[in-house]
Amino acid sequence: MSIRAVVWDVDDTLFDYTAADRTGMRAHLLAEGLLDGYESVEHAIVRWREVTEAQWARFSAGEATFQGQRRDRVRVFLGAELSDGEADAWFERYVAHYETAWALFPDVLPALDALAASHRHAVLSNSSLHVQDRKLRVLGVHDRFEAILCAAELGVSKPEAGAFLAACDALDLAPHQVAYVGDHPEIDGHGAARAGLLSVWIDRDGVYTGVATSGGPHRIASLAELPALLGADTRFGARSTFG
Repeated sequence: MSIRAVVWDVDDTLFDYTAADRTGMRAHLLAEGLLDGYESVEHAIVRWREVTEAQWARFSAGEATFQGQRRDRVRVFLGAELSDGEADAWFERYVAHYETAWALFPDVLPALDALAASHRHAVLSNSSLHVQDRKLRVLGVHDRFEAILCAAELGVSKPEAGAFLAACDALDLAPHQVAYVGDHPEIDGHGAARAGLLSVWIDRDGVYTGVATSGGPHRIASLAELPALLGADTRFGARSTFG
């Protein structure tokens, strides 16, 4: 049976989160006068990303709420005991800088246009609906998706199979009729494959150095490759492009 729908990750798949985060945090740290404790702006940004990843892992594991992980990111990064209100205010000042740098990757609109008539589209993100709904509206692509699902509201996050299956249920399709496209080889790539979806890992930076695994995700370097991949049923008996 052919693939009838594509479910998309958002951050670093459709939306260039890494570039926006770096640009926004650079501007925020300069505005807050917080660079004296770091060797350079780059060093501070690396530390922010480390804290973000650690706190996001706690949220994904159900150990913190979405808002709680945001507050803890601020507290850990600053090394300060802040009230919820103080942490929220600091994070919102960062967000103001971050949002000025929001942009889609250049290959996103051409890929969505190429697949608009042939496939249905939805979003599955390990974020919150409040955040991603607004982001997709600002980026001008919200109406491209018939369903937008996020971990904060689902109560389950990628790479758990339940998250991917919830997206399939929202589309009223079986997993083998759905492709998932994401940027993380494990959370997105292997998570979707284990749930029975056609898994597509977008590896724009060529970072993967591991060994290809049978039944794993198909690896592409650009979304320009996606229409051709979805044009034929490559799930059974075909050589994996992963690795």
